[in-house]
Amino acid sequence: MKFTYLLIDFFTIIVPFIFSFHPKLNFYKTWKAFFPAVLITGLVFVLWDIYFTSIGVWGFNKQYLIGSRIGNLPVEEVLFFLCIPYACVFTYHCLDLFIKKAMSASLERMLTPAFIVAFAITGLLSTSQIYTCVTFLGLSVLLFLAKYVLKVGWLDKFYVIYAVLLFPFTIVNGLLTGTALENPVVWYNESQIFGLRLLTIPVEDVFYGMALILLNLLIYKHLIRRADKLSGKL
Repeated sequence: MKFTYLLIDFFTIIVPFIFSFHPKLNFYKTWKAFFPAVLITGLVFVLWDIYFTSIGVWGFNKQYLIGSRIGNLPVEEVLFFLCIPYACVFTYHCLDLFIKKAMSASLERMLTPAFIVAFAITGLLSTSQIYTCVTFLGLSVLLFLAKYVLKVGWLDKFYVIYAVLLFPFTIVNGLLTGTALENPVVWYNESQIFGLRLLTIPVEDVFYGMALILLNLLIYKHLIRRADKLSGKL
């Protein structure tokens, strides 16, 4: 069905959007921070997407698309970089209200450098698979910036909340990569990925999603903190 990808985008965002106005959540009040964050992050990832599509790292099945394009990308793919971050940042916002401490500081201090090194090594050892290489090196750099340059204090919550997000991620990305469908909405060049899949999902997608949400949160939370300072709350 040609509306498949559009419907996946729609059902990803509709419930978070509706609950954004819940008086105990009030996510809509953070839109002044969210939309600049999603636009900046979206630009980075759309340019990445355009290039990888142009060299055949991945592509899109026309039978699931409405046919409108922005550059060489289906409009649904561009909307993906709004809908998925909206749902994920909304979820982070909600859980952040209730999770006071996700893990011990000592555990986070061990995990983050371990992730940075492990992701960097994986990327450097995967130079023949461009998706694997760029995804893991990019995520390693983002985590290094977050921990040692920006020195954010919420990586512990990010790890735990992203682990929670992997459940809906598996449903959405599973559909996009062909779970329960005759053909995948998004196909991958097997020579450019590691080859390990979770159901139909390339393992790289888990870490691609992690980088996507982390960059959104870094900008989003910076803008919120700056707005709070300007308003005299901090």
